[in-house]
Amino acid sequence: MKIFIIDDDDLNLFLTENLLALEDATHEIKTFLSGTAALEALQTGGEAAVPDIIFLDLNMPVMDGWEFLEALAPLGPSISERCRIYVLTSSLSASDTTRSKEYALVSGLIHKPLKIEDVRELVSQ
Repeated sequence: MKIFIIDDDDLNLFLTENLLALEDATHEIKTFLSGTAALEALQTGGEAAVPDIIFLDLNMPVMDGWEFLEALAPLGPSISERCRIYVLTSSLSASDTTRSKEYALVSGLIHKPLKIEDVRELVSQ
């Protein structure tokens, strides 16, 4: 399973990546410190670059999670058929939960930190 983690916080990247690796060492995990870098990887890598799951932080400089989702819109069909996107956020704002439901590409919202139970549920789907 190919997984992208997009988060500007090194500690969150480390924790999420290691939790995923502990659950299943066969995951191919790529980390990105910005939505811009992840978007570039998706646009230049073709269909082979599309991961099975993207964990997306909302609050990042330069390109936040919402802007990343907007930028993905033109790639929508090729992404939505192969990839599930989970917003991974520390925000407890109800408006973030509501807004995430407005994006067809978003499969769900998970509060940080990611827990082993979350990983098991997502990977089993």
